[in-house]
Amino acid sequence: MSDPFAFLADAPLGTRVVVRTRIPGGYTDALGFLRSRSAASVSVETKRGLVTLAMADVVAAKEVPPAPEQRRRRTPARP
Repeated sequence: MSDPFAFLADAPLGTRVVVRTRIPGGYTDALGFLRSRSAASVSVETKRGLVTLAMADVVAAKEVPPAPEQRRRRTPARP
């Protein structure tokens, strides 16, 4: 497994990523676009908005492919 800190330091801003962080009682993931980074934190733009994650809590990170296009809803055929 690659080093999540090296990945986050090298990934271009705008890359779609998933970042796993440690929280009380377990772990959580942030899926979205890498928007900013510093030595102390990274910011990921998710569907729910911008989240800032402390680097000290990061346990894994990787690039993910683009989200699949939404499928059109099927409508019943009319007689």
